[in-house]
Amino acid sequence: MTMAIRIVLADDHALVREATAELLDRSDGLHVVGQAADGAEALRLVGALHPDVLLLDLAMPGLDGLEVARRARDLSPATRIVALTAHEEQPYVLAMLEAGASGYLSKASRGQEVVQAVRAAAAGETVFSSSIAGSLARSALSHGSSEMPLTARELEVLGAAARGLGNKQIAVELGMSARTVQTHLTSVFSKLGVSSRTEAVLLALRRGWVRADLT
Repeated sequence: MTMAIRIVLADDHALVREATAELLDRSDGLHVVGQAADGAEALRLVGALHPDVLLLDLAMPGLDGLEVARRARDLSPATRIVALTAHEEQPYVLAMLEAGASGYLSKASRGQEVVQAVRAAAAGETVFSSSIAGSLARSALSHGSSEMPLTARELEVLGAAARGLGNKQIAVELGMSARTVQTHLTSVFSKLGVSSRTEAVLLALRRGWVRADLT
């Protein structure tokens, strides 16, 4: 039997928090194990419960979401952090990714988009809601860089990863095996001097090498 994805949800708005928790708990394979109304409580729950995913608002009393993300990495390194916030501006997105978040969702996202993003993050993928991805893509295109250490195939794989696709989905889209996808990603990590898909995607977006147009 597959274990449910365990989620801690942090949001200071009780109505939003409870509605999101209900949505997640109704979805197959997801289980909200803790809810926090402020940053300090979010960190306490992460340290005590070691959830698979921390779904985190940015604007909270006391410690804000950015600081919670930084500290949560030390408390529970395996926990994947996904921002769920009304702040869609590109500086917030980049700051959260640099703090260790695996994704960034707008509160305007549809419920099913949030559910899919939680599942994808738990599986090790980088996730953005469509509006956030569009903002990142526009920023990347306006701050592009001509320095390109990647091969055309590596760039294709990284571009697909930036759109939130997992290795199996990338393999189907590009007509290769999942093992070959991982080989390309490992090469990308080495060339870019990063250790994760999230870091590689962030760097590529900032340099304008890939787009993140999600639907």
